[in-house]
Amino acid sequence: MPEAITKTVSLLLLIFVGVLISGKIKSKEQREGVRTLILSLALPATIFIALLKVEFTFELMLVPVLALAFNFVMYFLISKLPLDTLFGLQPNQYRTLLLIIPSLAPGLSVFPFILEYSGESTLATAAVADLGNKIFVLIISYIIAMRWYYKLNREVTGEAKLNLKDVLKALINEPVNLVVVTAILLLTVGIRYDAFPGFLQSGIDKLSLMMTPLVLLFIGMSVKFTWAQVRTIFSFLFFRTGVAFLLSAVLLIILQPVSLSTALLIVIFPQSACSFWPYAHMAIVGKLEAGHGKSSGTFDLEFAMNILACSLPFSVILVMIMYTAQDVFASPLNVSGFGLLCLVLAAAPALIPVFTPKSQLKEQA
Repeated sequence: MPEAITKTVSLLLLIFVGVLISGKIKSKEQREGVRTLILSLALPATIFIALLKVEFTFELMLVPVLALAFNFVMYFLISKLPLDTLFGLQPNQYRTLLLIIPSLAPGLSVFPFILEYSGESTLATAAVADLGNKIFVLIISYIIAMRWYYKLNREVTGEAKLNLKDVLKALINEPVNLVVVTAILLLTVGIRYDAFPGFLQSGIDKLSLMMTPLVLLFIGMSVKFTWAQVRTIFSFLFFRTGVAFLLSAVLLIILQPVSLSTALLIVIFPQSACSFWPYAHMAIVGKLEAGHGKSSGTFDLEFAMNILACSLPFSVILVMIMYTAQDVFASPLNVSGFGLLCLVLAAAPALIPVFTPKSQLKEQA
């Protein structure tokens, strides 16, 4: 069996183990404990090692700009296309999709696979790219959420203010971001990973080894689909995937990467699952509305959780397919073809009656 397929099957087995033990981890608090271990210890340790082993160049700073550009392009397309009418969405559901779909969460959905298949150097590049995405999900999406809140709740005065200070504080205090900044500062003064004492390297290495199995088990424990809205959610996920493939194909043509790992990174990074941070901003808005005796009219929080629940396994399966058939997804022509196919699949539920839920057909009638 080819090495890529063997590795993919072993990773899928860990996800399956996570599904089997999900009954033992029933509460949200228990799952959040696993998530905290990943994002606060295992992932920062892995990225710290990867960054301190990479040859850092000024050109590397272009990478987060490209990631941020992806966020903006996706947001612009969803906001300008008449997708709410096409899918018969309620305004609060459409705003929910518009905020979540452009976001990326590579830490849980992409980084473990980049490490396993492409190595630490490529992971370091991906970690730097995520800095641009973090600006969007932590700051820009918060501003957008609060703008909608004020627009729909004009009677609210100075009781709830747009507090960018808190958002910037969250950005600085996030362990992954602290690790990236610390590693870059160390590199600028010439300190690399092999300069660390042996006991310190050993401790960080052991933390790093936890990442892949913990992430895969977490994915297995978290898979919980709500099928009532699954057609619409997967249509938007296919739309997101299709646009990402087409943008990646353009970058492959422009940049013409020499190595296979770099080409795959260009294609795979934008296929990360949707981020949890926009949901956190929506929850803040929900609390503000509840404080004024209103139900959440700006966003649909239940719908947002369903999107996140569908997005993670969708992204993971797609990434595994791409890494299993690596050469296929390094070709701009092939990537463009897959992008167009995904856009067709995205439109099918809205254009073909057999895919449209009966309830929606009645509303349209």
